[in-house]
Amino acid sequence: MLRRWCIVLALAALTGAAALSASSASAAQPGSGYGGVFSPGGPVQLVGHGAASGRGFHSEAESTNWSGYAGTTGTYTKVSASWTQPAGTCSQGDQYAAFWVGLDGYSSSTVEQTGSEVDCIGRTPRYDAWFEMYPGPSENYSNVVRPGDHFNAAVAHLSGDNFELYIADTTQHWSHTIEATLGQTPALSSAEAIVEAPCCTSDGGTLPLADFGNVSFNGAQANGSALGNARGLTQIVMVGNYGLAKDSISSLKSGENFSAAWLHDN
Repeated sequence: MLRRWCIVLALAALTGAAALSASSASAAQPGSGYGGVFSPGGPVQLVGHGAASGRGFHSEAESTNWSGYAGTTGTYTKVSASWTQPAGTCSQGDQYAAFWVGLDGYSSSTVEQTGSEVDCIGRTPRYDAWFEMYPGPSENYSNVVRPGDHFNAAVAHLSGDNFELYIADTTQHWSHTIEATLGQTPALSSAEAIVEAPCCTSDGGTLPLADFGNVSFNGAQANGSALGNARGLTQIVMVGNYGLAKDSISSLKSGENFSAAWLHDN
């Protein structure tokens, strides 16, 4: 989701891997994401930051792996949003894109998140839904995900290092509520709704961003209020080679709604 800098499945061996208990229609399956090598999730990789007062948000940032909006100042215990799963256009090579909500990861080394993704394996798109307690491994759900599916998702801090992660595909009529343990004290320092190009290539770079066309996040909230009311609200723009934007992020409408449009894969 989502988070993501850099994640290989070897992270499953870390002692901080999440301990899970699930109440859902079907059990979560260990995520083999990204062709069996990569999985979504991880902190933002910032490459630039600047003030943007007067433009509806506190600041703007450039990242190699995230785009969207985040509350970055204060304490955050809940985040939620909805979106419609976009279709992937897979023309060449392997490419990846994830869409998620989460806590932490902007100024901390952990991320608690859940979302969906489209991965291009050659010319074939693959769709999944997942959750992750980074630096633990991501876990894919076995449920069917198709383009056009409507998702509702939320992440909430319960107590200590315990979290509840909820995701529902209201089109396919399935949902999951997971209680997960991070294994360390969470920062609770940010809340975000994000489009992500995951990490990593063999040299540690960000993987190519799949052509997802357009995706809209709606009803984005942090701590039960519109995300636009969050302290330190930051618009994050994903950039690639030569600093060119990989997608275009709209303004935040009614404090809760924005869209992203794919531009480039690298």
